[in-house]
Amino acid sequence: MIGFFTVGFLRIGWVDVIDVLLVTVLFYQLYKLLTGSVALKIFLGFMSIYLLYLVVKATGMELLTSILGQFMSVGVLAGIILFQQEIRRFLLTIGKATALDRVRVFPWRREAASERMNITPFVEAAKSLAGKQTGALIAFSMASDLKFFADSGDLIDATVSKRLLMSIFNKTSPLHDGAVIITRGRIQAARCILPVSENPDVPASMGLRHRAAIGLTEVTDAIVLVVSEETGQISLVRGGEVFRNLASADLRARLNEFLFDVAPKPTASTGSTAAEVAA
Repeated sequence: MIGFFTVGFLRIGWVDVIDVLLVTVLFYQLYKLLTGSVALKIFLGFMSIYLLYLVVKATGMELLTSILGQFMSVGVLAGIILFQQEIRRFLLTIGKATALDRVRVFPWRREAASERMNITPFVEAAKSLAGKQTGALIAFSMASDLKFFADSGDLIDATVSKRLLMSIFNKTSPLHDGAVIITRGRIQAARCILPVSENPDVPASMGLRHRAAIGLTEVTDAIVLVVSEETGQISLVRGGEVFRNLASADLRARLNEFLFDVAPKPTASTGSTAAEVAA
């Protein structure tokens, strides 16, 4: 039959080859999603029990087959409960990769929102905060809606200004602990909780702020500005990639590039992934 070929006693079709390749990709992505977390050990435990179930069923051990069969019957429900965080992260990753806004089906939506934003208050505030070694975390909403994360904090809906940003991140302010979310050129919320990255390649030199910035950019297309409280360094994070130790001019150039697609002039600062920084 056309489309089939024989390997030994097996008749393999192109559909079978594609099927195997897709399953391979699926398991590889699943491994990447679970690696470095306790969920991988749980998954391996489930697979071990399932293989044991197949063996005892094939050998005719009725009692053990019945016991393991009852366990396997609720395995899907138990898996959903145990892996709810990983499933949520997987679906967020798929949604991020397939979002229409990312392929610029409606490019004028992003341009209309971004043209109204003045980045000078962010640059000046970051410079002042870095000089005082005051930590800051500012997330810029792009195509992805950050309302879920904004609802975890205090809604503000205020005009952006350097003094307001300085007041929010002042160490005595009740709003300083958390992230500020910027949407359509306005401060949407403060004291917001961001998802912390579980990437094992993130170096120990990066604190919780950097991990939260990386975590948000792993599941959304947001741009995150980080000021380190320990070192006073200014960083930008996009797509899990960290641009560290930025001067004011570098920060302005990177923000123009990331937010408005304005190509930056060559600078000494370079971006690096978490793995490259660790190396």
